Amino acid sequence: MTQDLSISTLLEAYRSGQTTPEKVIFAAWNRAAEDDPAIWINRPSEAQLRGWIANLDGESPETKPLFGIPFAIKDNIDCEGFPTTAACPAWEYAPEKSSFVVDLLIQAGAIPMGKTNLDQFATGLVGVRSPYGVPENSFDADYIPGGSSSGSAVAVAKGLCSFSLGTDTAGSGRVPASFNNLVGLKPTRGVLSCSGVVPACRSLDCVSIFALTAADASRVFNLTALFDPADGYARKRCLLREPAWPPRIGIPRLDQLDFFGNEEAQRLFEVATQTVTEMGWQIVEIDISPFLDAARLLYEGPWVAERTSVISELLSENPDALLPVTRTIIEGGLKGTAVEAFKAQYRLADLKRVSEITWTEVDALLMPTAGTIYTLAEVEAEPIKLNSNLGRYTNFMNLLDLCGCAVPAGFLGSGLPWGVTFYAPACGDALVLDCAAHFHSASNLPLGKTSLFSNGAPLPTAPSPAKIGTAMMQIAVCGAHMEGLTLHWQLRERGARLVKRTQSAPNYRFYLLPSKGHIPARPGMIRVAEGGVSIGLEIWEIPQSTVGSFLEGIGSPLGLGKVELSDGSYVCGFIGEGIIQDTALDITSYGDWRKWLETTQ
Repeated sequence: MTQDLSISTLLEAYRSGQTTPEKVIFAAWNRAAEDDPAIWINRPSEAQLRGWIANLDGESPETKPLFGIPFAIKDNIDCEGFPTTAACPAWEYAPEKSSFVVDLLIQAGAIPMGKTNLDQFATGLVGVRSPYGVPENSFDADYIPGGSSSGSAVAVAKGLCSFSLGTDTAGSGRVPASFNNLVGLKPTRGVLSCSGVVPACRSLDCVSIFALTAADASRVFNLTALFDPADGYARKRCLLREPAWPPRIGIPRLDQLDFFGNEEAQRLFEVATQTVTEMGWQIVEIDISPFLDAARLLYEGPWVAERTSVISELLSENPDALLPVTRTIIEGGLKGTAVEAFKAQYRLADLKRVSEITWTEVDALLMPTAGTIYTLAEVEAEPIKLNSNLGRYTNFMNLLDLCGCAVPAGFLGSGLPWGVTFYAPACGDALVLDCAAHFHSASNLPLGKTSLFSNGAPLPTAPSPAKIGTAMMQIAVCGAHMEGLTLHWQLRERGARLVKRTQSAPNYRFYLLPSKGHIPARPGMIRVAEGGVSIGLEIWEIPQSTVGSFLEGIGSPLGLGKVELSDGSYVCGFIGEGIIQDTALDITSYGDWRKWLETTQ
């Protein structure tokens, strides 16, 4: 079995018959049994795994987009069949159903490999605050793994699963990614449902994604970014207006950067900035003081009281159930007043308004994910101060309603990985994923820890059109392949990039092709001599070498042809066979697939 468990690699292996989900899942399960036990709080039985695998009978990667893909779940996220502990044995309960996001992933064909360890009640960025032990950093056991989603990150880095779910309130989905050479996506707040998640700060919490590549993170995100009306903080998927490419990237002023004495980390950030410049992206130096001021509010302000409210009963009845450092932090939420809470909210609103000026100057920000990394001994000696240092570049994100994607940037002299993060305003998830994918590819780094076991030969980096000289092809899409919709992952996994949103010439009729089996509902365009309208389109650019595999997944009656655009030019795109006029519902009056979805669903 290959050590490369990236999603695209496994799906191709399944398609070709090189291996099967059963072989992959049980090989990973057996490796996990022999690895660090502190990664996991609970693992599935053989019977549980066989039950999930049996659900794939008669399915394929074409019908289930995560067919046979192993994943791990942070143990503050419910999964039916496992207890949820939040790393506190006294809190343990058996959920009646899986969380909204986990359920979507299982429906898509993914296989749960277990519940992972975490900083107790997701309170910490260090990954060492758990009664279930400390997951070993996947590169050096003397160093912290990062938290709070420690087990989730280590499991992916060590090749025990293809991706994992974490949560991110103050940086828990990004710091462990940096310390374990992974991509860590913290989506726009509320876009991934938190139903079935033990809250830390409910108004700020996000479900996060750890993956080997930005393409894998994007695939998982697009499959789970569905609105959940049962989550009071959920919001519908939104899209930031696509900036002109290449993007303008903001970096902090030199006097605002702090690497806490780690000169090698500072050097890697300088290299990252140089890499971005060599990619042809514009660098703009900005003032990040409003971001840093907002970051201080998270633990110095009243938001700690949100953590206290979640476990107030446990705190009053059984305080010894909490680890001492966790208890100290959460008890701090008892000290504030309602007046102080309102004052902090007003201060945050002012800082947010000032920070918004930044987004008139740049499209995304580039910062260190964490300024440095610490040993276990260092954190044991100063647990709260050093944890605070790790949140310098992460604590502000949810307070200011930003999204971000952490991505590997290189290795320190000690051999430990170190990463950077691309940030954007809410709804900029696709943008930060694109930035991360391009940067990762240009950096030419190995994937997680797994590539170090492949006889010294580096595994392929994230698929991306960032490689200069790659032959590209533009394709117009008008339906389920559009940004954020059900089949969009087929473009993302091939390193596609959005060129523009536009319209066709007014020469087309639009028809609804109903869902068939596991193929979702999608539209078809037919060119007509008269009675046509302009149809909303997205133009995507993908490497020519991937076009063939892309077309293999397109079912009849759709095919690739030439689509006329509103400016009179032509581009390759999906057109329908004439037979659909007799069998499909005419939805031409909507003129756009998204409008049809919004109106009918």
